[in-house]
Amino acid sequence: MGGMELNKIFAAVLLAGVIAMGSGFLAELLLPVDELDEAVIFVDVETEPETTVALAEEPAQDFLALLATADPSAGQSVFRQCSACHTVDQGGRNGVGPNLWDVVGGPKAHLDGFNYSDALQAQADAGGVWGFEELNGFLANPRGWTPGTSMSFAGLRNIEDRADLVAYLRSLSDDPVPLPQ
Repeated sequence: MGGMELNKIFAAVLLAGVIAMGSGFLAELLLPVDELDEAVIFVDVETEPETTVALAEEPAQDFLALLATADPSAGQSVFRQCSACHTVDQGGRNGVGPNLWDVVGGPKAHLDGFNYSDALQAQADAGGVWGFEELNGFLANPRGWTPGTSMSFAGLRNIEDRADLVAYLRSLSDDPVPLPQ
């Protein structure tokens, strides 16, 4: 292709852009938009979106029953989603989130020197612990369970995955918390 052909192609593209832009301006002049004084379409928002996690519909006993038969090795696979931010080695380093060794049954904000969110620190200051039900709720919907948390994870929707993950986290201790009866 010669230089003259490239100039013709460039001119055609440029002309097409000018025509498109000019037709937009012309349309605005010929068809003025009248602003409405009030909304014409009303949306009924009485129902909750389907994406919210409704823990009230999942009795704690169901989670505890699942926890009794949960598979820690399956929970280790689920933990891969968490490993981008958390470590689990005893005495391991913190990541974006705190190290989770010995977290089950331990106090919230369990590591000195980690910069927890004000919301989680307030729960810890009030004596909050990471019990089985608390972990289930937090893992299902961190921001719903602890508004103001800095954890950006959306949550685990599947209750069996949560039970397996909590069973895995429970195993990460020199003295695991006993399972509920």
